[in-house]
Amino acid sequence: MTQEQCTHRNNVQSSEKPHVYKVGIYGWRKRCLYFFVLLLMILILVNLALTIWIVKVMNFSIDGMGNLRITEKGLKLEGDSEFLQPLYAKEIQSRPGSPLFLQSSKNVSVNILNGKNQLVTQLIAGSSGVRAQGKMLEVKSSTGKLLFSADDQEVVVGAERLRVTGAEGAVFTNSVETPHVRAEPFKELRLESPTRSLYMEAPKGIQILAEAGDIQATCRSDLRLESKDGEITLDARRIRLLRLPEGKASPSGTTTRQTVYEVCVCPNGKLFLSQAGTGSTCQISNNVCL
Repeated sequence: MTQEQCTHRNNVQSSEKPHVYKVGIYGWRKRCLYFFVLLLMILILVNLALTIWIVKVMNFSIDGMGNLRITEKGLKLEGDSEFLQPLYAKEIQSRPGSPLFLQSSKNVSVNILNGKNQLVTQLIAGSSGVRAQGKMLEVKSSTGKLLFSADDQEVVVGAERLRVTGAEGAVFTNSVETPHVRAEPFKELRLESPTRSLYMEAPKGIQILAEAGDIQATCRSDLRLESKDGEITLDARRIRLLRLPEGKASPSGTTTRQTVYEVCVCPNGKLFLSQAGTGSTCQISNNVCL
């Protein structure tokens, strides 16, 4: 190529303008981008408004939420509360001077578990009543005095007086140990064993006292009064022994009706009546002892 041709080609290339390429989003892409940005701003504003509304309604604060306050000792809840799931807490107490109410549509259960997650004590208060399960039950007064205690071995009533107001009284399947049994004023006291025997034992003595009434002992078989080392004393102005058998004396010439009898005692302790005479007639009428 000659020098003139090269010079002409360079002049032609230098006379041409350079091409400029535009970079960006144009047309429908740009409109879609603006639309999504606007939609995102609307969602942010809606979420912010909902958050403010929830904080206002739930009464969120630095100390807690609504009636629930977070303190150094735990949670403080004011007003009525409803728990849909089990509640686990170390201590539950009301505000000073206010009562604590536990309310449920079915029952309220308090369960005590040991380290092996086994049930050891349970208290259930339901529509059918209150049921407690445990090794021991104690009821004490405000001064700490034991009023009632029950375990597998015994039931202890520590009150000064146990009062039974039922029409049928109290029924005990086993023995009862008490220093004093007394009826209410102007009421009768009855100790009864319908199908078994009734035993009254005391190491120092038994005293049966009726200051304004009678004492009546009734049994179907035998009534036994026994004193091993002492004596039995019947001290009264009048002693009546009813329905004693009458001994039959041997026939004699006299058939007059006697109205005076003497009380005789058989060797086995049985009592009977014998017609009185100038002397003792017990030996004559001792056929009852046979």
